[in-house]
Amino acid sequence: MRILQVTPTYPPAWSYGGITRAVYEVTKELCRRGHEVEVWTSDALDLYSRVKRVDESTMKLGAKVCYFRNLSFTITRALNIHITPSMVRSAKRELKNFDVVHLHGGRVFQNLAIYPYARKYGVPYVFQAHGSLLRTTSKQRLKWIYDVLFGYRMLKDASKVFALSQLEAQQYKDVGVSKKKIEIIPNGIDLSEYANLPRKGAFRRKFSIDDDEKIVLYLGRVHESKGLDLLADAFSMVWRDFSNVRLVVVGPDDGYAATFSKLMSDFKIEKKVLLTGFVEKEDKLAALVDSNVFVTPRFRGFPIAFLEACLVGCPIVTTSNALEWIHDKVGYVVDASPVALAKAICKILQDDWMLKRFQNNCRYIIKQFDISTITDRLEDLYDSVVNQ
Repeated sequence: MRILQVTPTYPPAWSYGGITRAVYEVTKELCRRGHEVEVWTSDALDLYSRVKRVDESTMKLGAKVCYFRNLSFTITRALNIHITPSMVRSAKRELKNFDVVHLHGGRVFQNLAIYPYARKYGVPYVFQAHGSLLRTTSKQRLKWIYDVLFGYRMLKDASKVFALSQLEAQQYKDVGVSKKKIEIIPNGIDLSEYANLPRKGAFRRKFSIDDDEKIVLYLGRVHESKGLDLLADAFSMVWRDFSNVRLVVVGPDDGYAATFSKLMSDFKIEKKVLLTGFVEKEDKLAALVDSNVFVTPRFRGFPIAFLEACLVGCPIVTTSNALEWIHDKVGYVVDASPVALAKAICKILQDDWMLKRFQNNCRYIIKQFDISTITDRLEDLYDSVVNQ
């Protein structure tokens, strides 16, 4: 099957996380199964620079990756959108040669470039919002305009839409998508790649963290939407109960690091917080291996970091009920308040029996998210829309 994956960013733009990682995992598995896969994406490496060299792991997949020039990084930083006009010309010439198209992301320029020609040439496409369907964050008026002019039609004309959870499936229904079109397929990871995890203590040694300190880990972009204000407040409460605790924030600055640093100062916790910035995969996994609890104050979609935390047996604390497999199984889902976050973190840090139970559940639950199992379902759906 000839498959086109359309995404705003793709490796080596790992700092974007989310969609970038999810598309990479699926592309890798589809290529392994012998499909002819192309990826069309922007050339954004981060908020300021372009992809100049594709990393070796991406080149080995076997997929053809086309990086289209991002028109303006000023616009990208202001509106969180990558504008790639040259993709429109390629769609006009080449889209009719694909069997199926997979559009990734809720309100992205790349979908606008592809959608008219998918309709014109009768190429079936599937749509995956990756948790961005609701207009719950900033720029709500612009998002409403996008939905009215393009978004709702794009959903209506899709052969299938993919939800990451039951909650996201309901969100599709709420905007008028037929139940028959909605398929729930979570993100997955290649479990075989995690057979040799970093040795315990490696992250602590690299960043000079004492062996007896407990680590509360945040992993992701340092952005205002991630709830880091809640985490700073919560950690100031945790610190009062556990003097030997460290908050470690791992991830690239996405415009919020200066504000977060001021919050740490306001809460007088700056000496107990480590900001590493962006780290490579090995250091990220080492951080998870060495941590006592993994905290994500707010999220959209289905962060693959949750699966990585589960894989190494690191309990999760978060505030969204979108993922049904977390609460009281591998961690806690609590109200979005500093007090609730702090209580959940403290409960895990002081209850060894609870920690062991969560760790054992992690080893069982992670098996259902193996990328091979997830791609089986995706492959079947591609077949169904091509042959309908």
